[in-house]
Amino acid sequence: MDLFPSSWTALRTAVADTPDEDFDRPSGCAGWLVRDLVCHLVIGAQDVLITLVTPADGAPTADAAGYWIDDEPDGGEGPPDALVPRLAAAYGEPRWLKFHFDDLGAAAGRAAELADPAARVSTAGKTLTVADYLSAYVLEWTLHHLDLVAHRPAAGEPPAASLAGARTLLERIAGGPLPAELSDKNALLIGTGRRAPTERERALLTGCDAKLPVALG
Repeated sequence: MDLFPSSWTALRTAVADTPDEDFDRPSGCAGWLVRDLVCHLVIGAQDVLITLVTPADGAPTADAAGYWIDDEPDGGEGPPDALVPRLAAAYGEPRWLKFHFDDLGAAAGRAAELADPAARVSTAGKTLTVADYLSAYVLEWTLHHLDLVAHRPAAGEPPAASLAGARTLLERIAGGPLPAELSDKNALLIGTGRRAPTERERALLTGCDAKLPVALG
């Protein structure tokens, strides 16, 4: 949970610093332009706000890793991926998409700061502590930060602590550690199928207990 503020702030800053002309360029999410990805982040910020005000009475049914296991792989609760580009296009100029994301992003960040880590919330049919829910989102923000700057080498990447924390959670989801020789960034990209391993990396992964690529629910 301690990594949520820094990962979220870094991502919000990266979106704000993205030139308007880059919104029509590809992102690291297959099939999505940068504007589509930012629209998805708007939906993510809404989800954080909604979830943090949706208390649950029962015992937790999932932790940060379990949050990412899709119990209904053929029917998620979020909007279909195909809808996101249409929503993104409806914003027109990038400045309006940036404005909406910044507005919701600030509110989501503030709500996370004020939330009780031990409180329980409900989302996607699961009950989690606030701490586990926000920890799960560190992986989301870090991966999408990498997606945002995937084709912009000069852009700032996620903080080192966020990369390390996201990798640790990904390894828990995958069921085993990834080779220490892989940097945190490369472990995340390869581990989620965002890029194929090189021949050397494939050799390092031989005998790895982790089940790759990880499909995040």
